[in-house]
Amino acid sequence: MKILVIPDIHLKPWMFDNAYKTMKSGDADRAVCLMDIPDDWNQELNLDLYEQTFDKAISFQKTFPDTLWCYGNHELSYMWFQNESGFSPYAIPAVNEGIRKLKSVLPDESQMAYIHRIDDVIFLHGGLTHEFVKEFASDIGYRSTDDVIRRVNSLGKNEMWEDGSPVWARPQLGTEKMYREKYLLQVVGHSPVKSIERLNNVISCDVFSTYSTGEPIGTEEFLLIDTETWEYRGIK
Repeated sequence: MKILVIPDIHLKPWMFDNAYKTMKSGDADRAVCLMDIPDDWNQELNLDLYEQTFDKAISFQKTFPDTLWCYGNHELSYMWFQNESGFSPYAIPAVNEGIRKLKSVLPDESQMAYIHRIDDVIFLHGGLTHEFVKEFASDIGYRSTDDVIRRVNSLGKNEMWEDGSPVWARPQLGTEKMYREKYLLQVVGHSPVKSIERLNNVISCDVFSTYSTGEPIGTEEFLLIDTETWEYRGIK
């Protein structure tokens, strides 16, 4: 299956317009969004932009109802009232209402989760490490991928609001052994990169994030990946 991956949004509603065009072109069979829909540099008071961005996400979901959504730390910070970089106390009602509305148009509530799997590719915000699985799924067979994902998707704030969790991990540093490195490919966002890149079994694609000046860090292209062959390319 060919998947269009929409990485970290951070109040860029036009990303959904571009993703819409790509989906309509027929290049992809399905879309997966790695979320971080709210928050960006110096936008804490721009509530109209928060609402507009969620409205675009909801419109995209209605048009492509089988889209999958992976929680990012910037959604969870509002859901769990956890302060972090970019968090806007003023935007708490707008963000939580946006998440509620987005969930309400999902045909299946499981379409929004920490981790989604298609074939032997898993999609998530940060990354799934070997150590996290050993700590929080030690009673499950390590190679039972679907069972491990179900366990992780059932976890809450105490487990997930930690540096090594699947929403916070940064495999781009190359210091962590990742879950089932020889058998699973992970597609992640969270850590801005200059171009779509693969390190071991992790493809990083957060190429739309910006510096504080607003200048793009990366190439601003979507990842298109074939989940059967693991072949991938960027789409401008």
